[in-house]
Amino acid sequence: MSTLTPKAVPLRTSQVDEAAMREVLSSFCTGVAVITATQPGGRPAGMAVQSFSSVSLDPPLVCFCPAQTSSTWPKIRAAGRFAVNILSADQQQLCRRFAVTGGDKFAGVDWQPGLNGAPLLDGALATIECDLAGTFPGGDHVIALGRVTAPASADGIRDTDPLLYFRRTYGRLRSSSSRSASIASARSRSEA
Repeated sequence: MSTLTPKAVPLRTSQVDEAAMREVLSSFCTGVAVITATQPGGRPAGMAVQSFSSVSLDPPLVCFCPAQTSSTWPKIRAAGRFAVNILSADQQQLCRRFAVTGGDKFAGVDWQPGLNGAPLLDGALATIECDLAGTFPGGDHVIALGRVTAPASADGIRDTDPLLYFRRTYGRLRSSSSRSASIASARSRSEA
């Protein structure tokens, strides 16, 4: 059996309209996670991401893609280990808290240290603890590869719906009478 080696495609300045790209990509529904770590010195750090994915089962690998401009990513990278907190449908406000730049994102947030010391957020749908296995360039983002060291045990996974992000708004799964899942629009509204 032979293996094909792909040719490298040179990076070039794109002629694709950024607004059009955002619009098209917003049609891809994603889950939402908060990546957390404990910085050297003991302070927690965290950031919301929708660019999280499983990469491999053997070895167990996951990835997420922080922006090059993120002020939180260098703190997570310096820690060398992190936790992925997969958010549940009732954690929209928590997601918003971790999506902003600056401030004490952990003020008033309940969490426990994981086996690797990274914060595991109370109420998360599931958690995955990882060691940072490598980083790769990804345009205006970084591709961060994590080697899984501790997925949540079966009794640690909540039996609830995930928080979803679709067309620049939050949503949730809704089961129809035929038991098929569909996206229920859950337009974000300002709270008074």
